[in-house]
Amino acid sequence: MFAVTLDGYGGPEVMRWAEVDDLPAPGPGEVTVEVVAAGVNRADIMQRQGFYPPPPGASDILGLEVSGVIAAVGAEVDGWRVGDAVCALLAGGGYAERVNVAATQVLPVPAGVSLTAAAALPEAAATVWSNIVMAGGLSEGQTLLVHGGGSGIGTHAIQVGRALGARVAVTAGSAFKLDRCRELGANTLINYRDEDFVKVVTAEYGGADVILDIMGAGYLRRNVEALAEDGDLTIIGLQDGSTAELDLGLMLFKRASVHVTNLRRRAEAGPGSKAEIIGQLREKLWPRVADGSVVPVVSAEIPIAEVAAAHPLLDSAESVGKVLLTVREPRDPVIGDSCGVA
Repeated sequence: MFAVTLDGYGGPEVMRWAEVDDLPAPGPGEVTVEVVAAGVNRADIMQRQGFYPPPPGASDILGLEVSGVIAAVGAEVDGWRVGDAVCALLAGGGYAERVNVAATQVLPVPAGVSLTAAAALPEAAATVWSNIVMAGGLSEGQTLLVHGGGSGIGTHAIQVGRALGARVAVTAGSAFKLDRCRELGANTLINYRDEDFVKVVTAEYGGADVILDIMGAGYLRRNVEALAEDGDLTIIGLQDGSTAELDLGLMLFKRASVHVTNLRRRAEAGPGSKAEIIGQLREKLWPRVADGSVVPVVSAEIPIAEVAAAHPLLDSAESVGKVLLTVREPRDPVIGDSCGVA
């Protein structure tokens, strides 16, 4: 089969679409997905640069989410059959023609979503839901602050927040991205280049109940300052550093919580696992995708043979939402409903 390989670590030019060893048959509890599209994530960029090795036992091929059609079903798998249109959360291996994945990390393609666009959902949906809902407890009437509102994670978080009845404030670095965030339902738009998000969120809402942060150390103090009492800060990225001082006195005063989480290295099963997150997505979020309350936002679709052109788009001022790599045309356009298998 073909997959994206790395000629060492470095810039996008080290990636190439090349022939690799055939994929083994799916093991017990696994299915094989014939990939139609793969999502591009910042973790892929970090792995390409040599800063983010895959977890033990995971494929060293890039790619943390795909959409496609089930091509084979392993032993001990219930509820899936060959030909089902699906999307899946991976620990690696998505930049390829086929990938094996635990059946508990597979989701049906929601009604109304194309098989290609479904590749934009698993990573963003699992990240957002596990952090702002399962960890942060976001609920109706609360305020959510999302940093990087124009990213794949950001565009999804805006919609989830609004679907839950929360007020959503976002930061982004351009009027273009902020305008798109407004279209997706964001209530408060903050250009981080010339506005202080702490002052804006505090003045408008008295602070944020939940903050979803991709920046890390550089934003830590201001994020804590921006929290409301009993607020929750979840850090999912370290784009502005990994080490900073934490003002415990301010946290104590606000009864605040800080979480630093990682999706890729979570266990496959058990409390807080990928299986638990996927189960909640299927039950609680997929109906909202099917009714159009939450939709995949796709900035670009790039043929996977041109993968070197895709990674730079994540930092483009014109890119809003997910970048997808297209592997093949869908063989079967028929997909299932939002809550069950086709």
